[in-house]
Amino acid sequence: MEARIRRLPDAELEVMQAIWACEPPVARADIDAILKDTHPMALTTLLTVLTRLAEKGFVQIRKEGRSARYIPLIARRDYLAQQSRRFVQKVCGGSLPAFAAALCDSGLTREELAQLRELLERDAL
Repeated sequence: MEARIRRLPDAELEVMQAIWACEPPVARADIDAILKDTHPMALTTLLTVLTRLAEKGFVQIRKEGRSARYIPLIARRDYLAQQSRRFVQKVCGGSLPAFAAALCDSGLTREELAQLRELLERDAL
């Protein structure tokens, strides 16, 4: 059975998204640069979030002198797959038609829905 990946609170997910956007190992300054425009955090807050992510097994902290580098231990794709399954089960009662209806009602454009349809037809997902 596949290990369950816990859902991250929003702030921790934002930091993980920044880490996933970089080539590991990731410097704190790189994470901060990604977050500064959309989700700015004080240095102490960012360091606290990074420590929490390490405690939860999402990142490994590698000390390099007086600084640290962060290595993701859970892939973005694995996290998204697990949370998507959880959403379908919890919110849609495991019903794929209910999930599809919610997706269609979510405000996706016709172009986005056509792109999704094409991906499904090509078995590219």
